[in-house]
Amino acid sequence: MIDGRSFDPEAGQSLHRSVLLDQAVDLLVVQPGGRFIDGTFGRGGHSRLILKRLEGDGRLIGIDKDPEAVRFGEALAAEDGRFVVYHGSFADMDDAASRQDWEAGSVTGVLLDLGVSSPQLDDAERGFSFMSNGPLDMRMDTSRGPSAAEWLNTAAEKEIADVIWRFGEERFSRRIARVVVQQRAEEPLATTRQFAELVRKAVPKKEKHKHPATRSFQAVRIFINRELEDLESGLEKAVQLLAPGGRLVVISFHSLEDRIVKRFMRDLSRGPQLPRGLPVRAEEVEPPYRTVGKALKASEPEIQENVRARSAVMRVLERRADDKGVASE
Repeated sequence: MIDGRSFDPEAGQSLHRSVLLDQAVDLLVVQPGGRFIDGTFGRGGHSRLILKRLEGDGRLIGIDKDPEAVRFGEALAAEDGRFVVYHGSFADMDDAASRQDWEAGSVTGVLLDLGVSSPQLDDAERGFSFMSNGPLDMRMDTSRGPSAAEWLNTAAEKEIADVIWRFGEERFSRRIARVVVQQRAEEPLATTRQFAELVRKAVPKKEKHKHPATRSFQAVRIFINRELEDLESGLEKAVQLLAPGGRLVVISFHSLEDRIVKRFMRDLSRGPQLPRGLPVRAEEVEPPYRTVGKALKASEPEIQENVRARSAVMRVLERRADDKGVASE
């Protein structure tokens, strides 16, 4: 999630602009009187625009792991009674929905804007970025779970190497893990600069225009926050909640995320793969979901305004309006 057009309730001003903001909300809010879930509230960029589009009985739930994001959500809820905020992962959106007495098959649209937000990246105290020095934390939810430093200082060398390879696709993962273990024996890792410098020294071949620690920071962040596990679970929960005609809109920012989203939507829109020659009619095997259009990317003007938008990919899945069955489980 590269979150944006965020509203600071104390400063009273906009801070960022959400990637693919208008496109995402245009594709999401096709039934403005319905029920919507913004699974990655951030600073409320998408939520505020969704609320502007709602009509009649339209309602919106915002979800976020980050206690600071929830604080912004509470401020928005105080000014707009159609909105409530839920502290947790979008993997628990079924719980967030049930608290509002929203049943499976009753939600009009779900939006997921994945990854880390700009406010998290830009705050050195959160430890997400190697661009500035700060505590090596990386937790989206700072109220629970081990920090990146705690994990790196205690995990087995093989586990560290496996995580950096799996979630960062870093070919020098074993070398990096070995250096981490050697360093922590002398002095525990505590800061982003420390970790970034270790990785820089461990990587023998540097990629042009890319910091050597980019992949390792991504990998550790994804692991610490269970991002891919939450994504897989969240996608399943979303389609269970979708009403006929409802849509799931997902914006991803790296290939690991997009691969999961693409495969998930492809499989649902293809439906069951039956052997040739079966005596069944087309309408009997038509899948209850369809993909809407092609994958969308940020425009060149948007990328020039926000360089973090360059990797954004948006995909949309719709439950067919004539589907009367029970949502996929």
